[in-house]
Amino acid sequence: MFNDLNYTQTVFDNIRKVMVEQEENLKAAGALMADAIAADKLISVYGGGGHTTLVMGEMFFRAGGLSNINPIMETGLSVFNQALKYLELERCVNYGASIMKYYDLKKDDLLIIFHNIGINAATIDAALEAKKNGVKIIAVSSSYWQQEMPEEHFIRHPSKKNLFDLADVCIDDYNPVGDAAVNVPGFDTPIAPVSNVVDFAIAHFLEIECIRQCVARGITPPVWRSANAPGGDEFNAAYLKKYKPLIKSL
Repeated sequence: MFNDLNYTQTVFDNIRKVMVEQEENLKAAGALMADAIAADKLISVYGGGGHTTLVMGEMFFRAGGLSNINPIMETGLSVFNQALKYLELERCVNYGASIMKYYDLKKDDLLIIFHNIGINAATIDAALEAKKNGVKIIAVSSSYWQQEMPEEHFIRHPSKKNLFDLADVCIDDYNPVGDAAVNVPGFDTPIAPVSNVVDFAIAHFLEIECIRQCVARGITPPVWRSANAPGGDEFNAAYLKKYKPLIKSL
């Protein structure tokens, strides 16, 4: 049998830890998402740089996902930019604030921020800008990174704030410092990062909890069907008509 040197077990253990220890936070976040749907608002999602931007794609325009997801899409911060360029931009002060200003979120809008490190400038500036405008924030990040990174580490935002300092609801993904979780005997560099697998699971936990709470309240949540399945385009047409004028990435 293929030997993954306990990678699968590490990922499963991390996800189970989230399910058990973050249960109340997941429910609280799901309630905020259900509130947004009840108020006919968008749910904005932002990734603070690099691979954390991929979670936006997992939540946006996805079969079985919410139709009112508004990705705060910035190619400059994503893996679709040149790697060294996005690395510089995610450390650039005020860049995250400029992105949030462009999307112009208002008081009591809802924003989900994913960044497992949770201390870099593009994440903290985005959260500060949103908070200044009265936006409600759900943060998905790692307490390990936020607590264990030295206060004077150069990647920290000048304020020294952590993402969890700025959020209304905090969901800990327990991503280990360094991210990579497997050590191959005879090789001294850890491999196989776990953060994206865990954060993708959290994204779907949030959707499930939100939709569960909507149904319990008697609210029909807006959910895409697969555009590639029979009848998918026809079913989705009403949501496209509603959300295309509101969501810049549709």
